[in-house]
Amino acid sequence: MTMWWAVMVLAGMQANAPASAPAVSIDGLPLGVLPAQDLPAKGCAAYLFSTGQTRALATMATAEPGSLRLMLDGRVTDLPRTGAEGNATLGLAPTTTYAAGGVTATLTLTIEQRATLTAGAAVPIATLRLDRAGQDSIAMPLAGLLGCRT
Repeated sequence: MTMWWAVMVLAGMQANAPASAPAVSIDGLPLGVLPAQDLPAKGCAAYLFSTGQTRALATMATAEPGSLRLMLDGRVTDLPRTGAEGNATLGLAPTTTYAAGGVTATLTLTIEQRATLTAGAAVPIATLRLDRAGQDSIAMPLAGLLGCRT
């Protein structure tokens, strides 16, 4: 299966959810459901879904320019990469820090390249830690796919 197709299937599953009451938050957290996201024009991005009671697109991390997109307190928020640890796979490091405006997010990924996936990889295990000044820190388990376009 191609990576583009797999990402579109996952995004379509989200798009086909009942339109009656969109989720304001994911499992009561300040993180909300991101709308469907396109692949970057060039490079790779990780599309990560929540794995708790609510299964929805929670975040998207791009290899270049190195940013993390999430729905925070009802607003789409883009945080720039401020640091990374470990050897990158398809442009994304195992641990990456993003920060802006008093928000720091740390994304930890396990990336598995598989012969059955083209133009990307699986992300079977990921964790997002969100720290905001004066508020409780949260950690959210995630999983998803990494898609690439050349």
